[in-house]
Amino acid sequence: MSKVRVRYAPSPTGQLHIGNARSALFNYLFARHFGGDFIVRIEDTDVARNVIGGEESQLANLSWLGLDWNESPDKGGKYGPYRQLERLDTYQKYANELLEKGLAYKEYREDGKKFAIRFKVPQDVDYVFKDIVRGELKFNSKDVEDWILMKDNGIPTYNFAVVIDDHLMEITHVLRGEEHITNTPKQMMVYQALGWEIPQFGHMTIIVNEQKKKLSKRDKNVIQFIAEYKDMGYLPEAMFNFISLLGWSPTDNQEILSQEEIIKAFDPARLSKAPAMFDKDKLAYVNSKYIKAMSVDALSELAKPFLQKANIQIHSEEWLKLLVGIFHDRMSYVGQIVDLYHAFFHDTFELSEEAFQFLVENNSYQILEVFYNHLKSSDFTSESIEPLIKQTGIDTQTKGKPLFMSARIATTGDMHGPSLPISLALLGKDLVLKRLENTMTKLRGES
Repeated sequence: MSKVRVRYAPSPTGQLHIGNARSALFNYLFARHFGGDFIVRIEDTDVARNVIGGEESQLANLSWLGLDWNESPDKGGKYGPYRQLERLDTYQKYANELLEKGLAYKEYREDGKKFAIRFKVPQDVDYVFKDIVRGELKFNSKDVEDWILMKDNGIPTYNFAVVIDDHLMEITHVLRGEEHITNTPKQMMVYQALGWEIPQFGHMTIIVNEQKKKLSKRDKNVIQFIAEYKDMGYLPEAMFNFISLLGWSPTDNQEILSQEEIIKAFDPARLSKAPAMFDKDKLAYVNSKYIKAMSVDALSELAKPFLQKANIQIHSEEWLKLLVGIFHDRMSYVGQIVDLYHAFFHDTFELSEEAFQFLVENNSYQILEVFYNHLKSSDFTSESIEPLIKQTGIDTQTKGKPLFMSARIATTGDMHGPSLPISLALLGKDLVLKRLENTMTKLRGES
C-alpha cells in the first residue's frame, strides 16, 4: 500500500456538526492507524453560504476534539493551496483538457457569451467499485445525465473540484457519508477521462436519533454542534471516545477507550453497515466516566468558570473543592455543577411533611439541641463536624437513622444527600445554626 493520505473537506458555512465531526474523526483515525497523513481542505465555492469565521470555527472545534492534521490552510503543505477558491485556475485547466478531448462541451447561456461546461456521460457504461464499508457497488451511466463541471461564473461544481483536488493532493482513500454514494460514479467518470487512478471509497452510514430518524439540524431533541457540548462542559476526550463509536466498534466492544487505544484498535473492516444511533444517555455515561477519573483539583478548575458565570460566590479554593467533591460522582457534564449547586443550596428552607414527621416521631428535639451547642463552638470544618455528630450520639444515647437523619433534615431540609459534614461546611456556620434554631422552634410548637 502506498502511503495513506486522507482528507476532511468541510464547507465554511457554519459550525462543526456531529455528522461532520464523525467524518473528520474517522479519516483521522484511518490516517493515524496506518501511519498516513490527514489533510484538512476547505471547500468554499458555495460563496453565498460561507460565513465569516466559518473556517476558523471548524478548525478550532476539530482541534478541541483532539484532532491534529498534517496539511491545511493554517499549516500549509506542498499540495496547497487548501482552499478551493484559491485553486480556480487549476479547475479551469482540467476542464479545458476535457473540452479538447471531446469529453465535455460548452453550454451557452441566453446572452451567447457566458457558458457552463458539461461532462459528456459515456453511454451504457458500468461503474463498479469496492466500497470499504459496503462491499461492491455498481452503477450504470444510463442513469446519469450530462452534468455540469464548471458553472458560467468560473466556479467548479463539487463533483468536478473534489476529483481534481483529491488527485493532485494524492488522496488514497475517501471516507465520507453515505449521501455521497450517488456522487461516486460521476467522480469515477472524471478520473477515467483524465487517466487517473481512482482512490478507494468508503461510505459511512447515517447517524439516527433515538426514534431511528436521520439526525437533522432541525432536530431539537439532540444537541447538534460540537461547540455547544464544549460550552456545556463536556470533555473533549469523552466526545472523541463517544463519536468514535458512532458506526465503529473495537473487537472487544469496550466503550471507554483513550485516543491512543482507539487509534491502535481502529479497523475499517469494523465500520458498521447499519445506521449509528446517537444515544444521549450513552454520551452522558461516557462523559461521566471521564469526569469521575479526574482529580477534584482538576475538576474544580474546570467548574470554576461555570459557577462564576452563574454569579455563584466561591468563598475559597477549599470551599470550591468541597463543593465539587460532593458532586463529583453525580456530574455527567461540568456545567451541571450549577444545577447541582442550586438544588443543594435551597433559597427557602422548608421541611416536607414526611421529613417533619420523622423528627416528631423520633423525638429529635434533644438531639438537635445538643448538636446545636456542639456546632456553636466549632471551627466548622468538615473534619471538625464529623466527630461532633458522633459526640451528639453519645451524649443523647442515639445512633443510626434517628441521629444522622435528624441532623440532616434540620440543617439541609433533605432526608438524603451527600456527606453531611461536607454539606454543613459548605452551607456555613451561620446558615446551619439558623436552620437548627428554626427547626427546634417548630418542634417546640408541636409539643
